[in-house]
Amino acid sequence: MNPLITRPYSIDDFFPEFFRRLARPMEFPRDVPGDIRIEVTENDKDYQVRAEIPGAKKEDIRISVEGNAVSISAEVKKEREEKSKEGRTLVRETSYGAVSRAFTLGTDIDDKGVVAKLEDGILKLTLPKREGSRTRQIPVQ
Repeated sequence: MNPLITRPYSIDDFFPEFFRRLARPMEFPRDVPGDIRIEVTENDKDYQVRAEIPGAKKEDIRISVEGNAVSISAEVKKEREEKSKEGRTLVRETSYGAVSRAFTLGTDIDDKGVVAKLEDGILKLTLPKREGSRTRQIPVQ
């Protein structure tokens, strides 16, 4: 390798501060979640789902169950305000976002028995299994 040629230059090498300032307004707020994280556990009677949705209020969360398909969506809004000692507002930031998650389970859900609770940004779902909807293994002939 030629010691005089190290790497190709990019326009960013010549104007790095310019491009950093230009890109800053395009950044997404860090406090609005990009996705709903879930944890699913199962026992003989039901599925237990734990979904992290920080910043969501219970009236902004939508849950739908159809067969074995579950969908969770929410509108998330966060506000932050900083004031000076004199009481003047220095910074006020408001972030809005929508998040959603859909997944399927191994057994149909009894939608009449679903229970949903929201505590400290954690949505807890109890999804009872529908009676008589067992998965049947089919032998290949």
